[in-house]
Amino acid sequence: MSDPKTLKTRKVGFNPTRLTPAGTLNLWTYRRIIDRTNFTDPRGDLCLVNWPQNDYWLGNLYGHGPDRAAEHLRRAKDLSLSLLYWMQTAAPRPDGRHGWKGLRLRPEIMGTDDGLAMAPYIRESRRIKAVFTVTENHVGTDARAKKLGKKPGEFTAEKFPDSVGVGSYRIDLHPSTGGDNYIDVSSLPFQVPLGALIPQRVENLLPACKNVGTTHITNGCYRLHPVEWNVGEAVGELAAFCLAKKRMPRQVRRDAKLLADFQAALTKAGFELDWPEAIAKTPR
Repeated sequence: MSDPKTLKTRKVGFNPTRLTPAGTLNLWTYRRIIDRTNFTDPRGDLCLVNWPQNDYWLGNLYGHGPDRAAEHLRRAKDLSLSLLYWMQTAAPRPDGRHGWKGLRLRPEIMGTDDGLAMAPYIRESRRIKAVFTVTENHVGTDARAKKLGKKPGEFTAEKFPDSVGVGSYRIDLHPSTGGDNYIDVSSLPFQVPLGALIPQRVENLLPACKNVGTTHITNGCYRLHPVEWNVGEAVGELAAFCLAKKRMPRQVRRDAKLLADFQAALTKAGFELDWPEAIAKTPR
């Protein structure tokens, strides 16, 4: 597989019984959730299979009829099942044999009949046209350095006065809309601006996860689960705040007093609205 940062070939191995040689990524331990050596569970290790080998990008679940969406969903499942079959029957082993026949899906863990996930993981969703859109110039390390004329470590991501949360992850796209196998860009710990949660036109709609006001590029770092959860909780707090104050969301952002009261309510509820300076200046 490609190394995200250099795009050079990266060796990967697959060995559920031991660590792989230095410099080789063991896919089994890469996303292992349960290590059997730490528990007495006789069922063994538990590994979440979310690897480049079962990324599906041959079609979308939106933009066409339900039949086409169902077909892509079926094909995505088939890809995961094909990968499992390969691991069971053909994956090279250190002892010269092929396949790990003891591998199996865990329906009782996933809560599904087939043992696959309840829903597909969508890396990029449709997004609202927000009153404020986060771009690479706001959070990208190199873009910020060029814009500010400073060296990394001397600056932070853009400070948003209407912050409703924080997040941190590198900007990664695999693949990109242009067909590049992998794009990986350094970014800085960032804030989640309220303006990215408010549509330009519609009044009765708020985003709840990665459908906020980002670009194709900045979705790469705002799409992560902790940021999604932050957005969902912030939107819930915003809806409750607006009902209590009898105001619309865009009014909360425009009115300094309402915004300060809302941010105070978020802080009281346990939200982090800013990163400590030492962390904020550390590129990811």
